[in-house]
Amino acid sequence: MAYKCNNCGYTSIEWLGRCPKCGEWDAFKDNESLNDPKGNKDPDKSPTPLSKISFDPKERIPTSIGELDRVLGGGLIPGSVILLGGAPGIGKSTLLLQAATNISREGKVLYISGEESSKQLKMRAERLNLSSDDLFIFSGGNLKKALHHLKEMDPVCVIVDSIQSLQGPDSSTSVGSTKQVRELGREFTKLGKKKDTAVILIGHITKSGDFSGPKTIEHLVDTTIYFEGKRDSNVRLLRPDKNRFGSTRLLGLFKMTENGLEEILNPSQFFAKKNGGTDQKGTTTVCTVEGSRPILAEIQALVTPSNFGGSPQRRTTGLDYNRTSLLLAVIQKQLGLNLQEFDIYLNVVGGFKIGETAADLGIVTAILSSANEVQIPRRTVIIGEVGLSGEVRPVKSLGSRVNEAEKLGYTKALVPEDNAGIEQMNPKLDLHPVHDLPAAMNKLNLN
Repeated sequence: MAYKCNNCGYTSIEWLGRCPKCGEWDAFKDNESLNDPKGNKDPDKSPTPLSKISFDPKERIPTSIGELDRVLGGGLIPGSVILLGGAPGIGKSTLLLQAATNISREGKVLYISGEESSKQLKMRAERLNLSSDDLFIFSGGNLKKALHHLKEMDPVCVIVDSIQSLQGPDSSTSVGSTKQVRELGREFTKLGKKKDTAVILIGHITKSGDFSGPKTIEHLVDTTIYFEGKRDSNVRLLRPDKNRFGSTRLLGLFKMTENGLEEILNPSQFFAKKNGGTDQKGTTTVCTVEGSRPILAEIQALVTPSNFGGSPQRRTTGLDYNRTSLLLAVIQKQLGLNLQEFDIYLNVVGGFKIGETAADLGIVTAILSSANEVQIPRRTVIIGEVGLSGEVRPVKSLGSRVNEAEKLGYTKALVPEDNAGIEQMNPKLDLHPVHDLPAAMNKLNLN
């Protein structure tokens, strides 16, 4: 949006109290206000009673990618603005090119690419075996031309890849700067709402995992989604951080293949072995809940004498390092097991990340299994949070966790004794309630 001094005509990218050219105070108005003397930004619209506003859930536009639709709450809402962020090369463009091809069955889709040429996108589409007569590619970083095509085409969806690569209305600032990104976000949001067009903005993230630049427009958009994963792993996670049209307690899972991104329809079977795990010492199976979806995952621990003579090594992959350090302190204090002269390595199999505390008991038992050279009984899932005094604390959604383990052929579950509703549960597998770490060790013969 541009502002103009109604005294001398000087324009500015942002509102100013005093015109730097003529010195007039309070003279800046946005261009739309100047065209409409009454100050109505959209003179054709008038306030509507809430009872008269109708919305049909069928208005959602499906992307025909189940995991993406799940995260969005059922599909795209016309007029909504979505910010999709992820590290460079993680697969954002691949995901949205697949989605754009599917959405084009519902109407025209405009794909604005400021980073890749149309030929590069065509090469990717052919590799993914994608084609559509209603998917239009505009390659270029000029905002004015991109908005012109958007207005002319009137598409059902527009994808901007990426918002940091376009040149905004203020050519005096560099591409990708905070001011440029903020203005671009405003322009696409305003036009998307006005034309009832779904807008998807791609943004890069920083090393810390936050949006770089687009962080300033998160309040403008309706949905922010993070696309996560490691380049040395084929697993990709779609995690919503904000969603005005659905829940943020959802998770989309994909695996990157030669044919593009494929949905992981049964994540428990993907991350954990069916029918009871392995015979390896130091390996346990836990059940974590991502959003509202229970997922079984394997945790591996390796405890070995330190050969470095100094501080022992502590490494975690897929687990919170600080939480793991706390659990090691609990093991030493409450169980009297001294691990200060041992290197300890922990890994979640398959590149999955576990952030919730319900995996605490699984982490502890994996460490004890490796340290004592004792195998965890087969077909056993371990669930529970561990407190500082060594007690096993209740977890949420215990019933859904146990049911998920039962589906994959597990026959035994170690669960918190104090969990609400445990008396009413009647699963086919055997429940073994425990109240503290010594009780858990006895149940698993880890003494």
